[in-house]
Amino acid sequence: MAANESKEKVLIVGTGPAGLTAALYAARADLRPVCLEGPQPGGQLTITTEVENFPGFPEAKTGPELIELMHKQAERFDTRYLRENANSVDLSSRPFKVRTDSQTIETETLIVATGASARWLGLESEEKLKGHGVSACATCDGFFFRGKDVLVVGGGDSAMEEALFLTKFCAKVSVVHRRDELRASKIMADRAKANEKIEFIWNSVIEEIHDPGARKVTGVELRNVKTGERTNVACDGIFMAVGHTPNTAFLDGQVETDAGGFIVCRNGTTATSLPGVFACGDVMDPRYKQAVTAAGTGCMAAIDAERYLAESGG
Repeated sequence: MAANESKEKVLIVGTGPAGLTAALYAARADLRPVCLEGPQPGGQLTITTEVENFPGFPEAKTGPELIELMHKQAERFDTRYLRENANSVDLSSRPFKVRTDSQTIETETLIVATGASARWLGLESEEKLKGHGVSACATCDGFFFRGKDVLVVGGGDSAMEEALFLTKFCAKVSVVHRRDELRASKIMADRAKANEKIEFIWNSVIEEIHDPGARKVTGVELRNVKTGERTNVACDGIFMAVGHTPNTAFLDGQVETDAGGFIVCRNGTTATSLPGVFACGDVMDPRYKQAVTAAGTGCMAAIDAERYLAESGG
């Protein structure tokens, strides 16, 4: 084997809650897993200011704190970490080959825990205010806006679900949509329109978010896409609900995905269309997208990989 190659039993790509839980279980099974941390160790949780809904922590933890604890726990049982990207893979034969920034790693099993990236507007002010009033997860952060006025950006089922959930806490929820009708299913659209706390701002897009200088959201500048008119709307928070993109480009279509690009798993397991390749967390979960559900599927992926190795003589 060349100096820039290694061979492993379990290689995990991603170190969010799913990847780190998979690492913990695989390490405790004496499989000495390797985790590729990639450019954003910890995934989306690293831009979450406070996590109050992860079991076992009665006092809120910041996202980075929670990830650090998971990282240390898996490391305690001999998980190894590499701060490298998985740039491409060859899954045509075992052992699988994963090419990183500096080497080729051969592995008997591959656990994909690369998550899904929320789609954002691409504004500089948005980037500066992520975690300070700008969020992509109402379930995660809605509680912090009790009695406040917030905006939800989007017009699909996810946006309606976010808006309806936020009415439990917020005084008013304004849905900003670039069209004059929703893309959401009729039942979801009707529910949102019937809720007295929800109003709609049609044919509009956000041009600017205020106020990065104050490190909090105070309002937005909207542009009407039909008239060009610009207006300022005060609000305390903004929830982006324009979809998520699963991080699967490096797989180059070698495992089955659904219409949204999420990895398809088999029969209530984490097994993908390719034996020996498993997926966990948001990369295979278009529905829940929570840290605790990601961790649960990470546990499943490690157990599935361990059983696969035992049955295949790996």
